[in-house]
Amino acid sequence: MANVSHSRGDMSTHPDVSEMRTRHDRMLGGRDVALVDGPVFLVGLYCAASPWILHYSASQPALMTHNLIVGIAIGLLALGFTAAPARMYGLSWAMCALGIWMIVAPWVVGDSPDAGVIVNNIVIGALALILGLLCAGTAAKSVPKT
Repeated sequence: MANVSHSRGDMSTHPDVSEMRTRHDRMLGGRDVALVDGPVFLVGLYCAASPWILHYSASQPALMTHNLIVGIAIGLLALGFTAAPARMYGLSWAMCALGIWMIVAPWVVGDSPDAGVIVNNIVIGALALILGLLCAGTAAKSVPKT
């Protein structure tokens, strides 16, 4: 049986430490906004569930379906940001577009929505827009200059 009780030393003596650092940096490249992934997912989750939370699923069926679909799309973007950050942060601008669309959707998709529905969509849209701009700005800063 192997002796695994020896004390762990400093990793700087490991023969492959420079390669491991390079791989680690490459895997985390552009992850300055890793803390934004969770809030983006929560915004998408709330957007999808908001018609039932605010009880306008019966009075605004088109807006209910709309918010469900857009909320799922925002949630999928958040999962993509987490799973494949180097590929997905280019889609941060899509997050901004979804935020702007959520702000105008009550008047475009809805049928004379009340103030609660309008405020709900404006808040969701503003949060999505702000988080999308944050992701896009950080992704633009992290792109290596050639």
